[in-house]
Amino acid sequence: MASDQLSEVFELVEVRGLLSGGFAVRGPWVTRAAVHEPLKFVAMASGRGRLSTDGIDEPIELEPGDVAILNSRSWLELEGGTGPGPRREVMPEQGFPSTGLMRAVTGVDDVVFGGRIALNPAGQALLVEALPPVGHVRGSAAEGANLRGSLHRLFDEVTSNRLGSAFAIRQHSQLVLLEIVRAYIHQADLPPGWLRVLSDERLRPALRLMHAEPGRSWGLEELARAATMSRTSFAERFRSVAGVPPLAYLNRWRMLLAQRALRDGDIRVGALAADLGYASESAFSTAFKREVGVSPLRYRHRVRDESAPVDTASGL
Repeated sequence: MASDQLSEVFELVEVRGLLSGGFAVRGPWVTRAAVHEPLKFVAMASGRGRLSTDGIDEPIELEPGDVAILNSRSWLELEGGTGPGPRREVMPEQGFPSTGLMRAVTGVDDVVFGGRIALNPAGQALLVEALPPVGHVRGSAAEGANLRGSLHRLFDEVTSNRLGSAFAIRQHSQLVLLEIVRAYIHQADLPPGWLRVLSDERLRPALRLMHAEPGRSWGLEELARAATMSRTSFAERFRSVAGVPPLAYLNRWRMLLAQRALRDGDIRVGALAADLGYASESAFSTAFKREVGVSPLRYRHRVRDESAPVDTASGL
């Protein structure tokens, strides 16, 4: 199933949704921020807002339950609220539970959450190329029902001061991110890439085979037969949807598996090469260096020497 393959990819790239800030406000307001993270999301939990950022011609209108995903943007401005008087500049609160958010009233206040999508380097490259500069996920669409529910539960935890709220907020942030991706896959005209290929019904049987047995020497004939397509039609459709030929996709999947094995385990490079279907350690090392930029051993030493990044995200 596509959802299982999405889970596999999420685990491999160590995706995490991290809530970084938020605010609740009444009356006209505006907030501005520099964006330092490659992938950021802004969620309109309650109320309405207009989001501007570099790379778009017109502001995006955010309705209750909507989420915007910012891909490699440098700044954002979000404004909203109604009533007399000038717009008040709002600084998002950091840390949860939040005193200001605990006073929020659903249906009266505009409530905004901001966060970032954290991934390992391989995952960051995958998701950055799979998303447009700005993605708009509509909570009002049929596919957004679960997203609205997740945002409601996150709002409930953020505005409470119950025992275990900090832990619950981290877990709900993960589920919000999953629902953002699920809804976006159904709503958007996705560019060629792994998000689009995971959601393609015709190609799903072939993907299932490659994901289940990455070390097998798959041929186009077998994969096309699984998708009940001719060899030519399968190859053309796969390339148009995934952005790469089927066997190039398989190689990239193998490299993701290899990076996890080198990062988390002590398997010998030769044994890993055999597990992933390479005829020799040399052939595997060449393919790995071409994809990742360094040899398998150097990659293992580098990722283990690097200290865990400190989460310094603030504001929205």
